[in-house]
Amino acid sequence: MDELTQLATELGQHLQTLNAQVTTAESCTGGGIAEAITRVAGSSSWFEAGFVTYSNQQKTKQLNVPETLFAQVGAVSSEVVQAMVRGAQAQSGAHFAVAVSGIAGPGGGSTTKPVGTVWLAWGAGTEVCTQCRHFPGDRDNVRRQTVIAALEGLIRRTVREIKNQG
Repeated sequence: MDELTQLATELGQHLQTLNAQVTTAESCTGGGIAEAITRVAGSSSWFEAGFVTYSNQQKTKQLNVPETLFAQVGAVSSEVVQAMVRGAQAQSGAHFAVAVSGIAGPGGGSTTKPVGTVWLAWGAGTEVCTQCRHFPGDRDNVRRQTVIAALEGLIRRTVREIKNQG
């Protein structure tokens, strides 16, 4: 079993323990997180929905990300992924969510946001946490590392809730 499938399987086990669901809001990964999750047989019982919102217009239309944020802070920002997580939770009803927006390359980077810059946000109920990561490598490597980080973050949040219940 490869690393992505292993992580998704572990996530699914935790979600089943919590009787909870997860949703994804993806930009730079193009649905890769949802794809990894749905590799797992039975994931329909804990995976609610996946939103692939590659354009800013779709981030606003599908996830209610305020248009003004793009001009103020850019699509690759803490504020945008926070709004994406909230929008995905609101649209799907899932307790857990992850959102990603980044610059996978090879172009599109700048001095302030070089290729490999990715913002991630995780939602667990009303709590939202964001993190900026800088992943090395080519487009495929940046996207894969983003999927891994997204799944690992979801696992950490589900484990925390399991511990809080016990």
